[in-house]
Amino acid sequence: MSQRAETPAHQMWGGRFALGPSEALDALNRSLPVDHRLWPQDVFASKAWVHALCRAGVLSAGEESQLLEGLDRVADKLADGAAVGAPDEDVHTLVERLLYSEIGAVAGKLHTGRSRNDQVATDLRLWTMGAIDEIDGAVCALGRVLTAKASEGLDVILPGYTHGQRAQPVRWAYVLLAHAWPLVRDRQRLADARRRTAELPLGSGALAGSGFPIDRVLLKEALGFRAVSPNALDATGDRDFVADVLFAIALIGTHLSRLGSELITYASGEFGFITLADSFSTGSSLMPQKRNPHVFELARGKAGRVLGDLVALLTTLKGIPAGYQKDLQEDKALLFDACDTLATVLPAVTGAIETLSVNADRMAAALDPAMRATDLADLLVEAGVPFRESHGLIGKLVRAAEEAGVTLDKVPANVATAIHPALAPALAQLGTWEQSVESRATPGGASRTSVDSQIEELRRLLQPGVNG
Repeated sequence: MSQRAETPAHQMWGGRFALGPSEALDALNRSLPVDHRLWPQDVFASKAWVHALCRAGVLSAGEESQLLEGLDRVADKLADGAAVGAPDEDVHTLVERLLYSEIGAVAGKLHTGRSRNDQVATDLRLWTMGAIDEIDGAVCALGRVLTAKASEGLDVILPGYTHGQRAQPVRWAYVLLAHAWPLVRDRQRLADARRRTAELPLGSGALAGSGFPIDRVLLKEALGFRAVSPNALDATGDRDFVADVLFAIALIGTHLSRLGSELITYASGEFGFITLADSFSTGSSLMPQKRNPHVFELARGKAGRVLGDLVALLTTLKGIPAGYQKDLQEDKALLFDACDTLATVLPAVTGAIETLSVNADRMAAALDPAMRATDLADLLVEAGVPFRESHGLIGKLVRAAEEAGVTLDKVPANVATAIHPALAPALAQLGTWEQSVESRATPGGASRTSVDSQIEELRRLLQPGVNG
């Protein structure tokens, strides 16, 4: 294996080595292809560190100005693509090298009292807080679309299903809201994750704290953190916040997958309950008639991907001791992948739902009088029959209808009376599908009042800055 020449003095390590790393080790060790995305956070945190060093008496006012102006010029270069093809080990060495090229030897004072261990932890937390805010906004957007479509679907009644079988009539609005409420919980988890992410590691050094009198409270305030980390060894190796975010993303992916699975079924020719807009449908390379719900299939598939990111991180974390270990270099690729995946999936799912059309006639045609069985059982209870007995009697009535080849509401009165005297009057009391749905009037139920109440609450909860 070829060896690298002695490293330049401005690089962060190498003085105790006669030669640089082999090409093989360099290829394994370099994280810049992944962590270059952190350069805005690295520059931002570095500027705050410069201020802190000056307040601590480590830098003169002139040196502070030089470093700050140099970092601004570095940021301009990086914004213009200076990271592309750069040979540096990581984003931190990239920023420092560019700073040397701008201001010379004084750049070497930037890293005083700081380690890449607390530096990368700070950068990643800053990036993660921004990513959480973006995800939250996209989740809000989807939730608001579901709520708006629910408001439009208040009068549409369709079968509600359990175990893939028609069960009881419900409103289309009610079905959509069942997928909106998980998004509220997703936002709560994101908010919790953000609170724990907003804990400042900078000033922890490599593992034991900084050797200079750095005011970490002022650093916290300058960088927008909520609190200062209480233990330097823990702070440099803590990636719980990444796991928190990946768990929240995995659950969001799971919720999108469940929503997608239901809508794939409803979009099928056998159901025909919904039709996707052309702009959110795809076709077949062989069968010209096809209208495929690939948007929801892809959302379902991507859920497996982000779940894999979570499992991969947890598997990495479980085997390492306290403090920073190089294993943690893997965290960024997993976090970036999950966030990028969700950033692609959420707008597509939101658009597909916003533009789909509802086929109310097909939904109504799927209503089966057998779904009124529970209504009949309830009517017998009102007539004084214990529910368990009532349940058995209605089961006999269902069997009698099947044997007679008629729907449940068309069983002859004499047949019903033979099973129980209260059955014929109960059959006569069956009302409309609307009345059946309205009978489920408890809070959280499918009645109009309940659904209206849910819509109003969701409108409140699905606003930026509101988390329960």
